[in-house]
Amino acid sequence: MPRTKLVLLLVTLIAAPSLAAAQGEPAPAGTADTRYCMRVLLTGNVVEPVRCWTRDQWADQGVDVDKEWAREGIRVIG
Repeated sequence: MPRTKLVLLLVTLIAAPSLAAAQGEPAPAGTADTRYCMRVLLTGNVVEPVRCWTRDQWADQGVDVDKEWAREGIRVIG
């Protein structure tokens, strides 16, 4: 019985971020200086680099933070 509870807890912890991403939640609100850290796909790289830029900097790169946050968002700084 205790093992079943542990398994259910682990499944919940693993599934929660996936469910949030499936719902397409927008990026958290912030100020003009808030940086949004997201994974960036670079062709030929084995490691997915993470970039932390403001909304304006992401927009300059053609990225809509609110649309991409659910899939690629990692953390918010500031």
